[in-house]
Amino acid sequence: MNEPYINGDFAQPGGNENIGANEESLRMVSSQPVGNEPVSDEELRPHVLDGFIGQPRLKAQLQLFLDAARKREVPPDHILLAGPPGLGKTTLAMIVANELGVPIRITSGPAIQHAGDLASILSSLDAGEVLFVDEVHRLPRAAEELLYIAMEDFRVDVMVGKGPGASSIPLTLPRFTMIGATTREGMLPSPLRARFGFTAHLDFYPVGELEKLVERSSAVLGVALDEGASHELALRSRGTPRIANRLLRRVRDWAIVHDLPSVGPEDVKEALALYQIDAEGLDRLDIAVLNAIVRNFNGGPVGLNTLAAMVGEESETVETVCEPYLVREGFLIRTPKGRVATDKAWRHLGIRPDADGGKSDVSKLF
Repeated sequence: MNEPYINGDFAQPGGNENIGANEESLRMVSSQPVGNEPVSDEELRPHVLDGFIGQPRLKAQLQLFLDAARKREVPPDHILLAGPPGLGKTTLAMIVANELGVPIRITSGPAIQHAGDLASILSSLDAGEVLFVDEVHRLPRAAEELLYIAMEDFRVDVMVGKGPGASSIPLTLPRFTMIGATTREGMLPSPLRARFGFTAHLDFYPVGELEKLVERSSAVLGVALDEGASHELALRSRGTPRIANRLLRRVRDWAIVHDLPSVGPEDVKEALALYQIDAEGLDRLDIAVLNAIVRNFNGGPVGLNTLAAMVGEESETVETVCEPYLVREGFLIRTPKGRVATDKAWRHLGIRPDADGGKSDVSKLF
């Protein structure tokens, strides 16, 4: 029977190595592979800032920020990473820790349900350590209040007892760097947002940068791409690295099943057509929404609830999952009277307006 192995030592039977740890909300992460473990999704993440593809202005700002902290020999100020999902916020947090040569603790806002959970994590940090809180805007209010003091004064006040006899014991914390990631910066309270010394906004990727990212990921995954294949993948990735890597893995599956030595542009088109992803990156739900507006309502306007009922989805799903990309790419317009399909949507579906009805005059909808 194998003994548990912890931090280079064999654990003693009945030992309490994890006392004080919140196993559900906290995990230690190493950026280096262990032994000869197979390539995982984590291996697609670069470990240094120079290897991070895209976001050139943000990289230059962050590099200066980290270089200055290293020269001053102090942990850098707290960092806020804001942007849509899948653009690399978690990857950048791990890169910061790797560049500084310190461990990183990873947790998330929803996992911290009480102020005591956060106090336990903060009190276990070592000097210079990085604490990464994903979805920081979803922290409970009591935890936010605790975090204000911890980020600014590096201390927490622990309440002992209840009622009139309760007392507050200040606990000094070592200087640490907190990295918060959020997809909804507007939901952050102003006092919390003001305590971050550096705020980085991540933008969607252009096709050219996504091509480079796909080529790098294909090399890590061992997928041979012919000329033009990475371009076809980038076109369908919605400007998001996470989607690009996901589509690359599906194309890799296609190549394995069909015994292809390499993947060409036509193979990419055929593989992703099986998953109902077209050349613009639109999937089944996107096409269903556009078809409902164009075919059933002659281009709109149509209300959100009616549209959701037409495609058989919840209105929140249509609004948060489908609409942002359609609006950003110019397929859809939100008006006070409802959703309206644009000329681009009509052309993409290959449908011409009815001669008698015509399309909605968007100028009259506002």
